[in-house]
Amino acid sequence: MNTQYTSKHGIVSRPQTDIYMAFTDLRNFRNFLPEDRRGSVTADFDTLSAEVQGVRIGVRVTRREPYSYIELRDDGAPVEFIAGIHFDVVPGEPGKTDFYITAEANLNFMVKMMLGNKVQDALDRVVDGLVDVSNGKVPEGVPEEYRDMMKGL
Repeated sequence: MNTQYTSKHGIVSRPQTDIYMAFTDLRNFRNFLPEDRRGSVTADFDTLSAEVQGVRIGVRVTRREPYSYIELRDDGAPVEFIAGIHFDVVPGEPGKTDFYITAEANLNFMVKMMLGNKVQDALDRVVDGLVDVSNGKVPEGVPEEYRDMMKGL
């Protein structure tokens, strides 16, 4: 059964091109992890793979529309999914980007009940985190040792 999710929209205080370029190369995600957690994560331009609690999860970029959209699909993940990362111009506000994420996952009833709203909450937290970082605020839950690094983004 396909389940659809759409995150909240967030206005990021960075140009659309900058945000797109940060997301287009999946190696960037590995670089944002603490060094002690990078060992289980591999990445190249198009793919990212991680082992989480003994389960391999992989994603692959399957479509790029420069500066406006990136599509990710599962690549060895235990659940089939497609995620779209959207970067839209904010009319009348140069240098700002309307950022949101859409996702569609093939979840059976049991998995959907177990996950509840966790997928929706996770997508919304990603948006909130990017908005916060673009405004010079470190998102909640970031360990103290990584706060200075986040402020420089």
